[in-house]
Amino acid sequence: MTTLPQPPTPRRFRHLTLISGSLLVLLVLLPALVLWVQHIGHGFAINLHDRLKPPSLTHWLGTDPLGRDTLALVLVAAFNSLAISITAMALALLVGTALGLVAAEAGGKTGILTDGLSDLGIAFPPVITAALLVTLYGAGVGEEILALALFFIPSFIRLSQQSASAILSQDYCAAARLAALNTLHIHWRHVLPNMVPVLVVQFSVSVALALLAETGLSYLGLGAPPPLPELGRLLASYQVHIFDHLLLVAVPGLVVVMLVLGVNMLGDGLRDLFDIQEKSA
Repeated sequence: MTTLPQPPTPRRFRHLTLISGSLLVLLVLLPALVLWVQHIGHGFAINLHDRLKPPSLTHWLGTDPLGRDTLALVLVAAFNSLAISITAMALALLVGTALGLVAAEAGGKTGILTDGLSDLGIAFPPVITAALLVTLYGAGVGEEILALALFFIPSFIRLSQQSASAILSQDYCAAARLAALNTLHIHWRHVLPNMVPVLVVQFSVSVALALLAETGLSYLGLGAPPPLPELGRLLASYQVHIFDHLLLVAVPGLVVVMLVLGVNMLGDGLRDLFDIQEKSA
């Protein structure tokens, strides 16, 4: 049976996923950044006289049980949660890529040891790691970032090790060795540039997963302590009002969905973009 060739994707739709994901993220991130700058150095003022007010021109989505503007508080919490997730994934990317490059260059027993460490890291989810860090050092932003990074480092190790091994087996890397170039120079000039597309896509997908994990950690009380607002803590605080003030729960939940969906679409769009560039090359 002959398979009919698939028609090429129209040019105007090739970047639709990338554009849609970027718009979703920016729709939340831009106003969140403005509000975050406005509240640097001081938290949201508590005004019990304005508690649980319905939506109005002054407060577009009403106020929470402490009289704070719901929309502003949720957007600042979204910025904090996304910043924590990005920072944790940046740390995981740096450490995981470095260890993966070492394992790819050394091979043999080093690769087996790296695989074992990766399996060991995956065996401990962020909740367990965060609970252990909170028990030892107390709740904080640093502990939350470290817990997320430790869980995602193994995936970056495996990805970078596989990608680097495939690149190092190419003829131009063998020619670079014959030209007496040192290992650091080969990795910097040949290996890392060719790994960038794969790492960028993995990073974007990991940020979305880390955002979900961060929301879960803060929901369980394993995130940064108050007064720093986080989406998970807002959901945990407002869940008692789910039947009488639905907006208090719906708004942070919708923001989480928008951010996760937007970052995922952004990663898919970047992957498609790199695939198109590779085919064109």
